Amino acid sequence: MDRLQRLHIIDSLLHRGSPSLSRLQEALEVSRATVVRDIAYIRDVQRKPIAYDRERGGYCWAAPQPGVKQIELPEMWFSDQEIYALLTMQHLIANLDPSGILKRHIEPLMERLNKLLGAAHNEADEVRRRVLIAGLGKRSIKQKHFELIGHALLKRRRLQMQYQGRGSGVISEREVSPQRLVHYRENWYLEAWCHLRSELRTFSLDAIEQVEMLAQPAHEITIKQLNQKFGLGYGVFSGSKLQWATLRFTAERARWVAKEFWHLKQKGKFERSGCYVLKVPYADHRELMMDILKHGAHCEVVGPASLRNYVKVELSLLLKKY
Repeated sequence: MDRLQRLHIIDSLLHRGSPSLSRLQEALEVSRATVVRDIAYIRDVQRKPIAYDRERGGYCWAAPQPGVKQIELPEMWFSDQEIYALLTMQHLIANLDPSGILKRHIEPLMERLNKLLGAAHNEADEVRRRVLIAGLGKRSIKQKHFELIGHALLKRRRLQMQYQGRGSGVISEREVSPQRLVHYRENWYLEAWCHLRSELRTFSLDAIEQVEMLAQPAHEITIKQLNQKFGLGYGVFSGSKLQWATLRFTAERARWVAKEFWHLKQKGKFERSGCYVLKVPYADHRELMMDILKHGAHCEVVGPASLRNYVKVELSLLLKKY
């Protein structure tokens, strides 16, 4: 029986009466010294006013001390293994972005978990030493922008923002109705109804120069409509005209690609030669082409012809540079 289970039992017994030390020892099936340590933990770490009542011959809850904040245990009790998993998850969440936009909001959880384990900051430090998160291609965003967009998203309010187009570099004024925040490939995106273009668009949060929340209610789009718009093709770029890319990977690279997730509706099969043929739907070639090129000579674009041509043009431009 771990400490959390013992604390749960002690808490239950104290709410039903005034158990003696021997009664607690019997219920917990531990030594006298362990019971004493658990009581000290409740008093000193959780700051709960537990005391020994001589008249009753047992322990009971005393009146709380003025100005002392108690640390209440949650209704759901966790084992040590579950807390280690939660600590690791906290570490992962805190490192979702280079700006640490979520970190300060979940630091109290880390402190709470450490107290539950009774090991100060040692457990959290061990997680940081043993779990390495190496994010590539992260783009920094402003914390205040993320928080304001998240607030407007939940309050269902419109946003007024200055947005810089990555291709043109032009900054435009946009009024949008936020629908969904998406964390994709180390970066944050906002799926929103653009009132300027009168259609659903994806906005990269790092490209937002200024943003403010408006009083007007957001234009509502159903989750089904969002999935139909943004979940059809490959990557973050959307479009209604889908094509299917057929890619053949060498036997050497096939062992890796066959285990990768490219799209919800992807199709793949091994050939007798050991090569792997992958088929994915796409509406915009840009992101798909970048993923093809990173495999170099190990990836052949079988079709369609338009995608083969895009890759050929990109490769010819690279050859001219080098």
